[in-house]
Amino acid sequence: MMRSRLRLRSALSLLCCLAALLALARPAMAADDIERTAAQLRDRALAGETIAYDFVSELTTRFGPRPAGSAAEHAAADWAAARLRALGFDRVEVQRFPLVGWVRGEESVEIVGAHPQRLVAAALGGSPATPTGGIEGEVVLFDSLDALRAAPAGALEGRIALVNQRMPRIAGAYGALVPGRLFAPGEAADRGAVALLLRSIGTGTARFAHVGSTRYRDGRVPLPSFALAGADADQIERLLALGEPVRVRLHSQARHVHTHSQNVVAELRGRETPDQTIVLAAHLDSWDAGTGAIDDGAGVAVVVAAAELIARLPQRPRRSLRVVLYGAEEVAQPHTPETGGAAYLERHAAEVQDHVLAMKSDFGAGAAQALSLPPGVADSGFGRALYRVLTPMAIVPSREPPGRGGVDIAPLVEAGVPAFVLRQDGSGYFDLHHTADDTLDKIDPANLDQNVAAWAALMWLAAETGADFRALSAAQAAE
Repeated sequence: MMRSRLRLRSALSLLCCLAALLALARPAMAADDIERTAAQLRDRALAGETIAYDFVSELTTRFGPRPAGSAAEHAAADWAAARLRALGFDRVEVQRFPLVGWVRGEESVEIVGAHPQRLVAAALGGSPATPTGGIEGEVVLFDSLDALRAAPAGALEGRIALVNQRMPRIAGAYGALVPGRLFAPGEAADRGAVALLLRSIGTGTARFAHVGSTRYRDGRVPLPSFALAGADADQIERLLALGEPVRVRLHSQARHVHTHSQNVVAELRGRETPDQTIVLAAHLDSWDAGTGAIDDGAGVAVVVAAAELIARLPQRPRRSLRVVLYGAEEVAQPHTPETGGAAYLERHAAEVQDHVLAMKSDFGAGAAQALSLPPGVADSGFGRALYRVLTPMAIVPSREPPGRGGVDIAPLVEAGVPAFVLRQDGSGYFDLHHTADDTLDKIDPANLDQNVAAWAALMWLAAETGADFRALSAAQAAE
């Protein structure tokens, strides 16, 4: 009996080895077949697979908001890893890293005095708690960060600064206003302020505060800082225009905790050049007000669904596809500017020279409309084939360069890894971004499927053709 078992095991082992050798011996796919497979992936996703929607629905329903370092973020990472293993990914890891977490606690902002009224506001990430009884001060209005910086030292002694700059509904406006969220607390503190109010950086008219992290200085945020709903910022502005002083009381029980976050890393190992790696990125953490559906549950779902469609093919692509669901994208840290991205680079530093490209989905669930490729790639055979596949989905070449590709993959890009960027319809994104209204009902499943179609086709072509994106980019730059 023992000999029979040993012979059976030997036979099974031999069969496995033969299967592996046969897989390696398969001839490379012809260019037409590669492009045809990309088109088939595209059409399969567009036919309504709902892989992505099912994923984001379960993620946001099971775990709700997933603040960095919270129990919900940890549980969501374990769940995602289990799902990726069940989908047949070859290697799945939950890679932890230390984090100084921030917990909001109870908070309130109100006008006191002759015209008392509650305001809709939320503390900015990293903001310290107020004393138990809160902080009171007279409001001084500034229409921009530059106007605050122009105030002389001591001009805000014992008072509260309000930076009330409105965000227009145009491309690039968010990036132009984010420095106000980052630097206004420190600038206000330098001028003697006891607290800061910031008009929410968002385009919607709904009465929500748009939260986000602010900048640490010497290991701490200098003073209590709150995002104020646009309608409430307008209310203060009108009261001041009536010629009456406005006094505000702020209260916050925010606190910091030592915890951890994690990157979930899952790989479809390439059949010919497995050390050459393509990174498909999104971030798993979210802010605490909504359920993180558009930021960035949708992105997580898109990259997982695209990789799953490729995994269903009869053979793996030549190169490896690596899904990375980053942790702690939304938060600043007292001593490190980028958390999940920095942790990934540190852990995988020896492999970065073999990273072929990196790409991130983190702009909600709007339809993909344009593709930014590095210089030289768009005019290559790969680029022309890719646009032939994407054109039927009304995706056009973008004149805007990929840049750093997003916060999480920026460390990889700075280390020399080319980035691609699929640019989505963001016309309504900043109505919901970082608010309590970021929930599943804002996602259109058809638009989500369209993103999956673009990602799956793009990633298959990039992994199967063997194009050298670093060389193509370098050659164009040299010209």
